[in-house]
Order: sequence, then structure tokens, then C-alpha cells
Amino acid sequence: MSTKTIAASSTARKVVGSLGVIGAAAAVAGMGTFGTFTDSTTPVTSTIASGKVDIDVSGPAVTVPVNRTAFVPGDSVTGVVNLVNKGTAELGSVSLVTSAGASNLLATNPLHGLQLTLQSCPVAWAADNTCASGATVLSTGAAVGTRTLSNPASLAVNGTDYLAFTISLPVDAGNEYQGLSNTLSLKFDATQRTGTVR
Repeated sequence: MSTKTIAASSTARKVVGSLGVIGAAAAVAGMGTFGTFTDSTTPVTSTIASGKVDIDVSGPAVTVPVNRTAFVPGDSVTGVVNLVNKGTAELGSVSLVTSAGASNLLATNPLHGLQLTLQSCPVAWAADNTCASGATVLSTGAAVGTRTLSNPASLAVNGTDYLAFTISLPVDAGNEYQGLSNTLSLKFDATQRTGTVR
């Protein structure tokens, strides 16, 4: 009787072992034949191009010589320029920077030295430097320095400012200004607008 029990127990182990091998094979086979439905969206194309800051001055020469031998207190000289935003980006600010070629009283004395008045016209200035639509004074003061233009048209792409600058020697300039000469260079600096979240 004990022999039969051993034989039956051995057969049961073989059957259970065979079933385990078959189950493992079925699990592996099931992994290989597993199916899934999938889908994808249509690609969304985004194009980003950087803007270009390009400000340009046209018109008479930007450098104005003021070393005229006959320039006396009370005299002035006027130049006209068109300031154009030729870039592809809007601007945040435009400034006029004026520097002198020499360091003498004409450039260093803010009260009695050379003065600069900057005016804007809604339309192009006439040949005689007059504005048919009425000029707006943007700034006055010592010729040498930096002044920011208040809300100029050139902030916008293709915007144009019609500007006139007048350089003068005050009537109260004394004898110490005799025989001096200088050159003023007028340069416009443009700064991009502030970046925004879009």
C-alpha cells in the first residue's frame, strides 16, 4: 500500500509539473500576440522668426559742422532728417545722442555753449525748413547729450519721423567763445520693444 501511494504521488508531481510548463508557455505566447489600438494627432507646425531692428536717417548729412567763421551769439543753423523704422520689429524707444568732436566751451558749457532744439513735423519739412502743419518741439537744451524722443512715429514698423534740429549759440555767450570751433555728431539709437508672452 505504501508503494501505490509513492507511485501516485510521483505521477501527480509529473502532471502538475507538465501543467506548470504548459501554463508558462501559454503566458509567453500570450505576450507575443497582445494587441493595442493606437492613434496620433496631425503635426502642428510652428514658425518663429526673430525681428530685425533697423533705424535709418535720410536727408541732409547727419554731421553738421558748426565751425563757421561768422557764427556769432544769436546765430543758428537748422538741419532736417527723416527718421525711418526700416526693421521688422516694433521699437520700445528712440534716442538722439549728440557728441562733440572737441572739448571746449561750445560743447562743455550747458548754458552758454551750443544749444540744440529738436522739432517734429507730421509731414515732410519744406525746402526752407518750415513745417506746413505746425511743428512740435520735442526737446531743447545743451547740444551735447542724450534725449529720448517722446512717442515717435518710428516706433512702428515703417514709421517715419520728420525731424528738424536747430543748433544755436546763445545771445549771452561772452568773449571767451570767440575763435572756437567744434563739430557735432547726431546719432539716433533704437531699442527693441519689450518681449511679451503670446
